[in-house]
Amino acid sequence: MAKELNEDTGFQVSIKTLIGIGAAMATVISMWFMLQADIEEARELPIHTNDVTRMEFDMKDQMIRNTILTTQKDVEEIKKSMEKIEDKLYNR
Repeated sequence: MAKELNEDTGFQVSIKTLIGIGAAMATVISMWFMLQADIEEARELPIHTNDVTRMEFDMKDQMIRNTILTTQKDVEEIKKSMEKIEDKLYNR
């Protein structure tokens, strides 16, 4: 026969279990409020976009191109210097 539950039915819960339930509830409630605070803070922060303007892109592109050309000129000068050193070294 199954036991019937009514207002006269009793049950026993240990103090350890009550403390555990209270701690779990406190943890969940504090996490909820921390989450709400983080959401509110995120709403107040400015929207950060990384959109690059056409002018900025063109300026960076030109700077990179100039750097490449300068490097190319430096490499040509180094090649000429190496040829002179080799000529002196091998008496050409």
